[in-house]
Amino acid sequence: MSPRRTQRGAALLTAMIIVTLIASLAAGMVWQQYRAVQIEAADRARAQSAWILQGALDWARLILQEDARQNRSKAVDHLGEPWAVPLAEARLSTFLATDRTAATDDEGPDAFLSGTIEDAQARYNLRALVGGTQVPALEQRVLERLCSQVNAPPGTAAVIITGLRAAFPAPASGASAPASAPATLSESGPLQPAGLDQLAWLGLDADTLKRLEPYVVLLPKATPVNLNTAPREVIAALFDGVDLASAERLVQSRKAKPLQNTGDAAPFLPPNTEIGTGRASVDSSFFIVTGRLRLDERQLQQRSLIERQGLNMVVLARERINQLLDRGATP
Repeated sequence: MSPRRTQRGAALLTAMIIVTLIASLAAGMVWQQYRAVQIEAADRARAQSAWILQGALDWARLILQEDARQNRSKAVDHLGEPWAVPLAEARLSTFLATDRTAATDDEGPDAFLSGTIEDAQARYNLRALVGGTQVPALEQRVLERLCSQVNAPPGTAAVIITGLRAAFPAPASGASAPASAPATLSESGPLQPAGLDQLAWLGLDADTLKRLEPYVVLLPKATPVNLNTAPREVIAALFDGVDLASAERLVQSRKAKPLQNTGDAAPFLPPNTEIGTGRASVDSSFFIVTGRLRLDERQLQQRSLIERQGLNMVVLARERINQLLDRGATP
């Protein structure tokens, strides 16, 4: 082979290598630019979603504040009030469009908002199981009845009681702590759960927590159960000798006429049923606000715990869950 032909082959090979390197660098730059655009779009969507959900939370606080104003003379909370009406999923595209008159179904992001306000005191508060030197026998029976009603595994009530009392130990002096007093930290026990979902730290599985969720709650302090909003299962478990049929009669009656005081529940319960002071009420101070924003194939859910202190709505806890929806499934 002549030297001239060898030089031509080497030059061609060098040119091919250079073209390959340039193409690889260009592809890498395009990919980095694409990723940067995707990250920026995701950050923008996350920020927009957070602002929308914050607006929904503020709207819920205004509703609860207005309800407090109307009930200033006599505090009664029931499921016939505006706060108890859920917000059905509504499309936000027309509101997010720059020109509302020109907005169509194909313009703007596919954003849908829905939400609910739930009475946290419609559920049995597990805080009643801690704070003293011993578990009150009545409160233990209440939890055992609830666990039985939801078909929880045997021994679930004992696991909850043991775990909670280890996480929230009684004061060293042996005296019962006030309901409003801050919880005592445990140096050797499990972490103190802040909500029902964190009871998994105590050894409960996800299925058991899902079964208990509609009926129990863990609030920062002891609270009575609101008989105007509690489901029949909670009412039946709350008092000794009350069955589901009696609780159902109370639930059906309050739809037509909400209870004005705890004594109004007596005609619907078995004779001699003791409605203890501090264990039942007809008003509430704690509410759970849930907002859901569906944006394209993603759904962002925010759950907030609100304590109503007069006309002041205090957000005690907030949790956000980002979910990737199945495009073929109907949300």
